[in-house]
Amino acid sequence: MKLSFLPCLVVLFLFAAVSSAQTIKVKHGHSHNDYHQNIPLLQAYYSGMGSIEADVFLKDNELSVAHEPAEIKAGKTLTKLYLSPLAELYKDNGNHAFKNTAQKLQLVIDVKQDHQNVLKKLISELAPFGDVFNAEKNENAIRIVISGDMPLPADFENWPPFIYFDGRPETKYTAEQLKRVAMISQDIKKYTVWNGKGVPTPTDYAKLKQVLTAAHEAGKPFRFWGTADNPNTWLVLSRLGADWLNTDHPEKLAEFYSNQQKLSYTNPQPYPVYTPSYRSDDKNSRVKNVILLIGDGMGLAQIHAGLIANHGDLNLSRFKSIGFSETAAANSDNTDSAAGATAMATGKKTNNRFIGMDANEQRLTNMVDTLAHFGMKSGIISVGDITDATPAAFYAHQTERTMSNAIAADLQQSKVSVLVGSNQDVFLKNKDNSLMDKLAKSGFKLSTDLESFVQQVAGKQLVLLPKEATVPVLKGRGDVLKQSLNKTIEILGENKNGFFIMAEAAQIDHGGHSNDLPVVVTEMHDFDKTIEAALRFADRDGETLVIVTADHETGGLTLLDADTRNGQITGHFSTDDHTNIMVPVFAYGPKSAMFKGVYQNNEIFYKILSVLSAAKNSGKK
Repeated sequence: MKLSFLPCLVVLFLFAAVSSAQTIKVKHGHSHNDYHQNIPLLQAYYSGMGSIEADVFLKDNELSVAHEPAEIKAGKTLTKLYLSPLAELYKDNGNHAFKNTAQKLQLVIDVKQDHQNVLKKLISELAPFGDVFNAEKNENAIRIVISGDMPLPADFENWPPFIYFDGRPETKYTAEQLKRVAMISQDIKKYTVWNGKGVPTPTDYAKLKQVLTAAHEAGKPFRFWGTADNPNTWLVLSRLGADWLNTDHPEKLAEFYSNQQKLSYTNPQPYPVYTPSYRSDDKNSRVKNVILLIGDGMGLAQIHAGLIANHGDLNLSRFKSIGFSETAAANSDNTDSAAGATAMATGKKTNNRFIGMDANEQRLTNMVDTLAHFGMKSGIISVGDITDATPAAFYAHQTERTMSNAIAADLQQSKVSVLVGSNQDVFLKNKDNSLMDKLAKSGFKLSTDLESFVQQVAGKQLVLLPKEATVPVLKGRGDVLKQSLNKTIEILGENKNGFFIMAEAAQIDHGGHSNDLPVVVTEMHDFDKTIEAALRFADRDGETLVIVTADHETGGLTLLDADTRNGQITGHFSTDDHTNIMVPVFAYGPKSAMFKGVYQNNEIFYKILSVLSAAKNSGKK
């Protein structure tokens, strides 16, 4: 009985199915025209490709590997380039294709012409290798699959059972013939003109899904050839259910899929966001307090990833006054956190790695100390090391950001009233053995955990959190940043002349440096919930300006795929370092329109001074 490969009934698929999640492993990579690689076989093999393709011609009684007759070169034979090396690898792996014994390998031999004589020659060349390539007898063997110029299905039985064939979806096979089919393949252009950008049209998507479903119903894996060769194509074909992903870049495909857990994130349950009242937003009224929230490493892609993962909404997306900050340092267009934060804290551009110092190594007066002259009190908060670059720029003065002992000691001269963050040792075991005594004499009350800080009601606070309290959100940190902000507002809010608070979401940056999208998104969400707390206070108070920005973008994050309805996002990072991409500036409250436009990051300092009634006659450029 003949089996029709294509199903009789056309199944219609909703376009929303494009976004369904499916994990494709690297072993499902097919190294197309592998012999064109700089190092044939080995590049694909060590990239973990489970399918490797070589085109062959029979010339001078040798199976030469080439795409066209003009490419044939002496010595470039199938046995030399593929069969013998694979047999050696197989032996080295204890009679398995890979060290990972669960992973299988198929060698696809694309016969360009004269399959009768090519197959006869192939069988003779396989003979010396015993069961290495005999998948009919040896379940661990490297499977031989013939493609291109192939025998008719009726002739499959004329060839040894260890020879398998690359099937076609339009071909009808008997049950016995289907046993000899290793996979089903077809040119994707038979179904769509999709070029690998975006997604296919709903009609084309249904066609692609139909042919894949038919192959799977027949119990066979499927491969499209002629596809674009980029991450977006790999993602779309993966979701469609393609079993083999064609690539001319096996190393890039392997890199892309080697750690998909770090490049994808799904948040099944969104958190609710706050709708501000806007009663004082953009009003030309008094600004008594300023809350500056810095998402370290947070660019537009990080924000949008957070928005998608929260099913299309963020507290941050409720801001109406939005600008852009250019982040270049004095000595480099790519800033680090030290120069970026110093620019915002002091109004001066400086060199990378400098903390509160100008490019000529002279001390700069920071925001905290400037506002203290007008009776304003300040708080500095981080969910990371409190001596790290961003928080340090608001209270310290050093020419090297790693000078943690000296940075901690600089707190003695700072006018800051509340300091919250981790790295207890640099204070408690400082090289200056008397540092803590000096800080106590200057009025600081020490808390070594969040619970103790929450119990405080007034006075100067030094909150040195244990390391485990500032682990990433994914490891259980909790809402330390939000609680710290609320408590700092409560303590400083008693000051009749107002307050300035800088709170840093330090670990968005960590996710960027480690190219870990789940870290980026979960830290972004934690930051967004802290933004909510600031917005709620601003609405209650009516005289508070909330500013949200970043010191720089980290990771060169690109968002490749999204499913807002299900909170799913997939991305790709171009670097593990900072970039010089402009970062957004969001403002809410009185005089928030001051922060619209495009400007240098050091302008934020002057804009804050200009909107504070207590500093209306100071800070002029």
